[in-house]
Amino acid sequence: MSAESDVMVVAGILALLYRITPAAVSEGPAGTATRNYVAGDRADRRWFVKAYPRGTDMEAERKALALGESARAAGVPVPAVRRTVTGEVIASAGGLSVSVTEYVADAETAEGGLSGGRWDAVGEAVGCLHRALARHPVGPPRPVAAREVCDVARAGRRLRELLARWAAVPPAPGEFASWCAQTTQQRLAALPDAAARLEKLPATLTAQIVHGDLASPNLLLRGEEVAAVIDFRPPGHRSAAWELGRIVLDPRTVLARPDEWIPGLARAVDAYRAANPELAAEDLLAVPRVAAGYLACSGFPLSEPLDDPASVTPALEAYGRARHEAACVLWERLDEAEEVLRDVLR
Repeated sequence: MSAESDVMVVAGILALLYRITPAAVSEGPAGTATRNYVAGDRADRRWFVKAYPRGTDMEAERKALALGESARAAGVPVPAVRRTVTGEVIASAGGLSVSVTEYVADAETAEGGLSGGRWDAVGEAVGCLHRALARHPVGPPRPVAAREVCDVARAGRRLRELLARWAAVPPAPGEFASWCAQTTQQRLAALPDAAARLEKLPATLTAQIVHGDLASPNLLLRGEEVAAVIDFRPPGHRSAAWELGRIVLDPRTVLARPDEWIPGLARAVDAYRAANPELAAEDLLAVPRVAAGYLACSGFPLSEPLDDPASVTPALEAYGRARHEAACVLWERLDEAEEVLRDVLR
């Protein structure tokens, strides 16, 4: 189906199943797996339309939308879901399945990094989110072994398998694939040191229902405020410290602001704690160590040139290199970051 015909199908679905009379429909920001559209209606309202590819687990997507709605009901800035005329959150017609939410105007993703008052705003927003989701009916927070949050043994197996694949298909020198092969070897060699550093984590960390994909593209900012949290995943228990660190210690933030990320982290953690005093101080102190350990154990995007060559764009290359460099920075300044957090958490 062509892009033009997709737009026509989307317009028809909006009119027929959502009672939205579109004045205009255009392609919106690219999604990781979805095709997105922005629709304007005759009442000057704008809607964000997400079209799912064939083969998508639609029941999982319904659960993800419901999780966002529960966070919105607790006061987290999540765009409202528009239901169909029959009360469904996802509609299918003409070969497309779509969901419709409010369009968040005049906002940008957090991919540009955090600075200024954004540290406090993001810390508070994630704290409110975790406090709300801790009461989700899927289950309350529970302790999980720290070794499961940053699984060094599993990372070693995956990196060895990947290294064997690279050995079987040697990449050309100078290409991103060559960097991936070399970095796979470096990351595998560094795992024993990472394991030793991760031994200093508490024996258990708190796992709870979380957003699930709280990366910087899924956090929208307007000035120094959080405009929206978007693209939830289905409910699942993961480390709260891991999710907080993933967004406030995004590699691009760490590298772009070498003098700001440690005091910024402290501000974010302080704001998080004020919004969610129920998470233990031990978990909050673990945020930078978990963030560094998670990057050290990650194979992304080192396998992408083998698994999905079409996904290797200049943006992905830059992000992959930033992840690797940021992990080194986090390890180098870990003691300093933890000392600052101890002062905040006293």
